[in-house]
Amino acid sequence: MSTAAGASAGPLQALASGPLAGRVRMPGDKSISHRALTLGALAIGETVIEGVLDSDDVAASARAMQAFGASVTRDPSGVFRVKGVGVGGFLEPEDIVDCGDAGAMAALTLGLVASQAIAVTFNADPALRGRPLGRLLEPLRRMGAQVVARSRDRLPLTIRGADVALPIDYRLPAASAEVKSAVLFAGLNTAGVTSIIEPIPTRDHSERMLAAFGAALEIDRDSEGARVIRIEGRRDLRPQRLVVPGDPGAAAFVIVAALVIEGSDVTIEGVLVNPLRIGLIETLVEMGGDIALDNHRMVAGEPVADLRVRASRLKGIVVPPARAASMIDDYPVLAVAAAFAEGKTVMEGLGELRQKDSDRLSALAAALATSGIEYEEGPESLTVTGSAHPAGGGHIAAGADPRIAMSFLVLGLGAANAVAIDDARAAAIAFPGFAALMGGLGAHFETPEPSAR
Repeated sequence: MSTAAGASAGPLQALASGPLAGRVRMPGDKSISHRALTLGALAIGETVIEGVLDSDDVAASARAMQAFGASVTRDPSGVFRVKGVGVGGFLEPEDIVDCGDAGAMAALTLGLVASQAIAVTFNADPALRGRPLGRLLEPLRRMGAQVVARSRDRLPLTIRGADVALPIDYRLPAASAEVKSAVLFAGLNTAGVTSIIEPIPTRDHSERMLAAFGAALEIDRDSEGARVIRIEGRRDLRPQRLVVPGDPGAAAFVIVAALVIEGSDVTIEGVLVNPLRIGLIETLVEMGGDIALDNHRMVAGEPVADLRVRASRLKGIVVPPARAASMIDDYPVLAVAAAFAEGKTVMEGLGELRQKDSDRLSALAAALATSGIEYEEGPESLTVTGSAHPAGGGHIAAGADPRIAMSFLVLGLGAANAVAIDDARAAAIAFPGFAALMGGLGAHFETPEPSAR
């Protein structure tokens, strides 16, 4: 199932390109792919899923569900069939569960195990092992799970699910869809009602997918306007037939490239336009981007549309911090768009970027510096001063963050100087087929000469 493993190894360089043109489809959304496989493993019967993202991260979810006793198969056309074990029916795995680099998969699975009387040891790749998980594990401990972990609650760790999990009312101290989802998934096998209070709305794919599978879920507002999600546990889930929409996070790279390369006109078909996932599109439109949403429809309980993107003259703006939760993974490519915008683009509320597998904010600032882009980095902010013709240049360490690597390849397509990454396989982690898809639209990539490495 891994596309990353099949990508060509070695450096990749992006050079100034002519107009991008054509119609493309994005890979399936990763967040929805994880949740469809996971909830399919808990339903009674067979769930059929089309459009699942073919990546290492999602393959880790499929392997984990198999380790817990579900049957997970994929036919030659890419359709997944998952025969579930029922809520509370997970078996104790015979071996360590490897999360790879899949932080979302780790969060969902830790939540599920927290309310089942099994003991599971989790490990991960080095980047994810460095990520502190304390804020995710804290509510699971309140529900009765026992955790033995490295210092600062890092992987590898062993979690022993509660014999009888306790329902809790948990107010999120900071916006985090992963923490919210972990608690909701733990609530599936917890007698009574588990509640999450969410002052700042985050991605709601878990709520939408839980409702589609028949979970007893209610959503309303408290007296202060905070979003409240309640789930009643110990209810059977119904198998589903689902189609995973196109990933807006992958579309982000195509969108920005089409906006900043003069003369471009690109249509991206079937993109997820969930209101909590289109903060980048809203921001780019405010910056002057010509982005039209057409052919609106619902797919797998999620809103989907076709996007037409045409080259535009962008201007710097102040991005409100309240928007960060809806575009937290898109700030690297937004910083690249800001490098082409007239004036300063101020991005605030970026503290979450320092809580990723690495300090993404510092890594982004370093990549801007390498590429000759003027910027100012704050504790939770980033300001980029743009130019119609940014310098570009530089060599980006792809292993540090695939989204940063792909974002700066987009920079290279429109900048004065080529931009290189050290390993093309890194892009396949977040966007399988990135180079081939962009090349089909007219983007110019090549393997740099040894002297350019």
